[in-house]
Formats: sequence, structure tokens, C-alpha cells
Amino acid sequence: MANLSNSSAAAVLAMTILACSPTQSPPAASNTAPAANASAASATPAAQQDPLVTAADRGRIEGDANAKTWLIVASDFQCPFCKQWHDESYKTVYDEYVRSGKIKVAYVNYPLQQHQHAMATAEAAMCAAAQGKFWPYHEALFATQKGWESLSSPAAVLDSIAGAVGLDKASWKQCVDSGKMKPLIDADRDRSAAAGVQSTPSFIIGDRVMLGVQPIERLRAALDSEIAKNGAAH
Repeated sequence: MANLSNSSAAAVLAMTILACSPTQSPPAASNTAPAANASAASATPAAQQDPLVTAADRGRIEGDANAKTWLIVASDFQCPFCKQWHDESYKTVYDEYVRSGKIKVAYVNYPLQQHQHAMATAEAAMCAAAQGKFWPYHEALFATQKGWESLSSPAAVLDSIAGAVGLDKASWKQCVDSGKMKPLIDADRDRSAAAGVQSTPSFIIGDRVMLGVQPIERLRAALDSEIAKNGAAH
């Protein structure tokens, strides 16, 4: 994908970035990054060592296996801007691009330290992914974010979601308690940062990193350009 023109880049820099950041001030916008590709979402060392983690790693990918174009979503379940993007745009992206077989989507964990339940919810979701239930669990976490974000512990809510989405709760709880998803989540965050992610939500499409809540029109343009570059799926 071609880089943005100087005038376009200046316009992006001038925008207020709606994103959760580790710092008080918004990060500088970045539109390209080396190694910004699907490797940020798979084949981590942890995934190669444990069958449960391998299943979880694969379980947070959605879409036609033959699709050549990836949308990598770097997100934090406690980030209000991640919820905003999810509520406003995710269904549209799914209906227009995933359901139609044009792209694959991978959710990459980027838990921020200032969010006290970011790691716990990421672990819970990845343990759901190990049972093939990442996406319904992901939906439920964002739907209930306002209810659990201020609790001293989200454990009861996470347990309730596990039952609601049909998980084997005993196996799910054993997975959560084991902490075996933490290396995968840490690898997500490290690889995303290396690719240029600085805040949540962020989106990696080809060699472009888009920081913050993105209007659906801008995502469509980036996805359509990348799909055209990659050609149709075989």
C-alpha cells in the first residue's frame, strides 16, 4: 500500500486521536510500520509449546482461511475507545468484509497498565478462545464493560459470561487460574508495539498502522486498497 501524501499525513496528525494510551498525552500518529502483518497475531513461542495456547491463538482469528488480506485489531477490553469502535463499526466490518470472505480478522491483546482488569479480561477471553468461543466472549466483555470496569474484581462477571456463552466452565477456570495465556498476551503486546502500535484501539492493514478509533469510511478505504493490492482469494 502506498504511503499517505504529505497533506493527508498532516491531516491525520491534526486529528484528535480517540484512543487509550499508556501516556497522558496522545501518541504521535503513525501510518506505516515495518513488520506490520499477521505475524503479530500468530505463531508466538507460547503457542508453539502448548496445545491449549495454540488453540487459543487460532481461536481469535475469524474469517475465510483463503482470504489474503488481514485486519489486525490491537485492543484492550477495558479501554472505552475500544468499546466505542467495537459498538460503532465492528459489525459493519464483519458484515461487509469478513462474512463476504474478503478478509480475515485477528484480535491482538494490548492490555494497558492503567486498566486494572485489562489482563484478567484478556486471559478470560483467550481461555474462551481455547474452546472456540473467543468471539462471543469478546462480544460479551464489551457489552458488559460498564458493569465490571469499576469492580474490585471482575471474577464473578467473567464466570457468568463463561456460562452464558456455553463454555466448559471447569476447563475454562482451570485455564484462567493456570496463567498459561499470559505469555501469549505479553507476546501480543510486544509484537504489536514493535509493529508501531502505541495505543488502543489500533489497526494493522498491510504495512499501515492506524491509531485510535477509525471512522468506518477510512477503514473501508484502507481495506479496499489492500484487498485490491492482494487480489481475490483463491
